[in-house]
Amino acid sequence: MIYPVLLPHLQAAYDLDYTTAGLLLTVLFLAYAFGQLPGGVLADRFAERHILAGSVALCAATILLVVTAGTPALLFLATILFGFGAALYAVARYTTLARLYPDTIGSANGVTAAAQDAGQSVLPPLAGLLAGVLAWQYGFGFAIPLFVGVAILLWWVVPESDGEGSSVDSGAADDSGTGTDADGALSLETARLVASELRNPSIMYGTAIFTLGLCIWQAFTGFYPTYVIEVKGLSSTVASILFGTFFALGVVIKPIAGGAYDRIGLRRSLLVLLGVSGSALAVLPFVEGLVPIAAITVLVSFLLGFGVVTEAYLILELPEEIRGTGFGLLRTIAFGVGALSPVVFGAAADRGLFDYAFFALAAIAAVMILLALRVPAAKETESDDRRPSEDPSA
Repeated sequence: MIYPVLLPHLQAAYDLDYTTAGLLLTVLFLAYAFGQLPGGVLADRFAERHILAGSVALCAATILLVVTAGTPALLFLATILFGFGAALYAVARYTTLARLYPDTIGSANGVTAAAQDAGQSVLPPLAGLLAGVLAWQYGFGFAIPLFVGVAILLWWVVPESDGEGSSVDSGAADDSGTGTDADGALSLETARLVASELRNPSIMYGTAIFTLGLCIWQAFTGFYPTYVIEVKGLSSTVASILFGTFFALGVVIKPIAGGAYDRIGLRRSLLVLLGVSGSALAVLPFVEGLVPIAAITVLVSFLLGFGVVTEAYLILELPEEIRGTGFGLLRTIAFGVGALSPVVFGAAADRGLFDYAFFALAAIAAVMILLALRVPAAKETESDDRRPSEDPSA
C-alpha cells in the first residue's frame, strides 16, 4: 500500500500518465496473483515457517531493486518480482491459521488482518512523508530493514507443522494417490479433486464475491490518494493521512467482521459490510471538503471486512488435503481478475471519468450483495456447525 501513496512521485520521476501508473499497479497485483498457486503448493509440501520467512526475505531483496531502478522498464520488472515474492507468504499464512485455530478461523483471521491494517495505517503515511522531505526512494527503502527483521521473527515464532507441509504429509499423500508426490509435484488426483471443488456452488459463489471485492479494493486503494489530491484539491500530506486512516479503521473492522462471520455467517456479515461501503462509494464524488471526505472514508473502510469473511468461508469449504493448493488457486483467480481493475480505473481517469469510476465500484458492491444472497443455504449451515458453541462452558 506504499505504492499508491508514492504513485504521484513515480509519475513525476518516470513521466507516467494515469493509464501507465494504473498498469504498474496492475502488474504488481498480477504478479501477486500468479504467485498464489505456487505459494499454496509450497504450503502443502513444506513447513510453513520456511515459506513465510523466505517470502519476507525475498521481499527485502526485491524492494532494494525497486529503489535502485533507473528506468520505467526496470521499475516494472522489480515490481513484478516484489509482487511474486509477497504472494508466497499469503497462502501459508492462512493454512497456518486454519491449522492452529480451526474452530475460530474467522476471529483468528480478523485479528491477524487487523495487525496488517495497523501497519498499513502507519507505513504509507510515513513513506509519503519521507518521499516529500527526502526522495521517493526513501519511501520504499525504509521498509527493507523491517522486512529483514520480520523474516527473523517469523522463523522464531511460527510453530513447526506436524508433517512436512501444512495439510498434507508427503508420504501419506503419495501412498493414497492424493495430494503431492514424494518430489512435491502435483498429482493428477489432486488436480482432479481441486477441479471438482471449483464446481462446488459454495466455492463458485464465494470465489465470485471475493474476486469482485478485490476489483473494488485494488482500484480504490490504487487511486484514492491521487483522486483526493487531483480532483478534491487536498494536499498530498492530507491524502496520506486519510489513506492511513482508512487502514487504521481496519484494525477495528476486521476483528469485528471475523467475529461476525463466526457467529452469524457469510450472508448477513456481507450485507452490512457491502451495504455501508457501497453506498459510501456512490456518494464520494458528490462531497467536497476535508470533513465530508473524511466521513465518507470512514464508511468506505467497511469494505476492509469483506476479505476476512470470504476467505474464512472459502478455506473452511475446501477439503483439508488440498487446502493450500486449492486456496492458492482460488486466490490466483481472484487476484488475477482483480488486478485488471487499476489499469481500467486509470484509463477512465485519463478520459475525465474519475467520478464515474467510483459509481462503477458502487455497482460492483451491489452485485456482490446479490451473490451473497445466493450462497447455498445448506453449505452456510454446514459452516455454522463447524463453529464453536456460544455457550461459554463449551
